Amino acid sequence: MTGSPHIIGWAHTPFGKQTHEDVEALMAEVSGKAIADAGLGPEDIDAVTVGVYNNGFSRQGFEAALVGAGNPALATVPATRFENACSTGSAALFGALDRLESGRAKAVLVIGAEKMTAASASEVNDILLAASHRKTEESAGSFAGVFAQLADLYAERYGNPREAMAAVASKNHRNGVDNPYAHMRKDLDRQFCSTESDKNPYVVGKLLRTDCSMVSDGAAAVVVTTQDLARSARRSVAIRGRAQANDHLALATRRDPLEFAGAREAFQGALADASVTLEDLDMLETHDCFTIAEMLQYEAFGIAEPGKAGEVLASGETERDGRLPVNRSGGLKSKGHPIGATGVSQHVMAAMQLTGEAGDMQLEKIDRAAVFNMGGSAVANYATVLEAK
Repeated sequence: MTGSPHIIGWAHTPFGKQTHEDVEALMAEVSGKAIADAGLGPEDIDAVTVGVYNNGFSRQGFEAALVGAGNPALATVPATRFENACSTGSAALFGALDRLESGRAKAVLVIGAEKMTAASASEVNDILLAASHRKTEESAGSFAGVFAQLADLYAERYGNPREAMAAVASKNHRNGVDNPYAHMRKDLDRQFCSTESDKNPYVVGKLLRTDCSMVSDGAAAVVVTTQDLARSARRSVAIRGRAQANDHLALATRRDPLEFAGAREAFQGALADASVTLEDLDMLETHDCFTIAEMLQYEAFGIAEPGKAGEVLASGETERDGRLPVNRSGGLKSKGHPIGATGVSQHVMAAMQLTGEAGDMQLEKIDRAAVFNMGGSAVANYATVLEAK
């Protein structure tokens, strides 16, 4: 295959506590809609890649086959499930792109989905903690506990990140007001996000409730195709560059847990693959599972110097009217974080911006976007660069 693969269609459910009975129903809602949005029929789809984390959220596995169960028109299309912790959705997308670039498919449907809210709080904690290194990190008690330890380490080295974390939260909640798919469309100011209260209690360590992404249900889907087929689509978004990089699973074995070395490698690799620089980007959708994570990504990507993410946030550079808007969708913090859906959702949000279809979220000038999605504590890292066509 020559040329860049393209996204030519998409669909997205609202995120939050949904009435869908299960993941099968969530995937059924987006599968047909994404194909129709691409101007194709089920007969045009050569393969389906599915991103569902599950790991105990449901007793029903074999999620790749569930696509055909919910949408019988796709029952005989080759389908494969991908799982890579919180980067599961991007893993499914990269699997689809590999198939396109190998020449074994011309159009692939990518679905990411998760049904989380039926589980109890303790069950959610245990299911998500499996994406850490249990031997060395289970004592943290939850995935929030793992990131609270990173916040403590950041405080020891650079000073308390409380105000900077609140700036991330308030920015993303303010952006989420404009996103019709967001779990929480409520503008929470910086003072609220920085202050302990009955409505914003400490969860663990330095992390308040507003520092943590929400447990959500939801699904998103995209159709990716070859450059040749994209020429006949009503609109398309080119995937100009991408990269995946891994880091040590256990934070204790890394040279510097605050470095997010794998995140940096993936992000810089995607920029290099697209032959662009950070300055060429017009927006970024990134993985703010916890506010300290967005700060560490700024520093890994070169948006801020180490220890200086707070200064970048205070400058307004990553606000919607700043030089590089970050998480105009509201990010995971406001939009929600149905694990398997997140990576696919991020690409839908970027594609909507690049085609001028983002509604109240729409940025004034947007030609090139980056997406970053990570699994675990920046263990499995995926980055893409997308361009308007």
